[in-house]
Amino acid sequence: MMNRYILSDQAEATDWIPICMAIHEMVGKLPVTARSVGKPGIRIEEGVVVDADYSGPILEEVLTSGKLQKVTPTTGQYKGVPVIVAPLKDKEGNTFAAVGLVDITGIFDLATLMEHQSTIIKQVCGKDPCPLPTEQIRAKR
Repeated sequence: MMNRYILSDQAEATDWIPICMAIHEMVGKLPVTARSVGKPGIRIEEGVVVDADYSGPILEEVLTSGKLQKVTPTTGQYKGVPVIVAPLKDKEGNTFAAVGLVDITGIFDLATLMEHQSTIIKQVCGKDPCPLPTEQIRAKR
């Protein structure tokens, strides 16, 4: 007989282990979290379930809003670390659970980097452009 896992608004921590462990492996062992609307969930780090009674502020926000969140939490286990959390919805469009992971792309947010490029260059070099045309390698040949 084959095992069957059913995710619902009352899914318990142990129900999340197979899918979250698979996600964890696929994303290079980045931390993964999940919970249902009605029950706390899990937090997986370094191939191990480190918390089987877990909830985080962004998971809870996604359960309420039903919208994907790509943010850096100001509280909770991942305070100051970019995360991405997605809702799981039933066929009627109701959010019944949320799954999240540490967002490695958030650490290197290209849009923000480009937006702040001039300020960063001024901080590093003291001027913009950096290096000045007369300081560039081709000017020294």
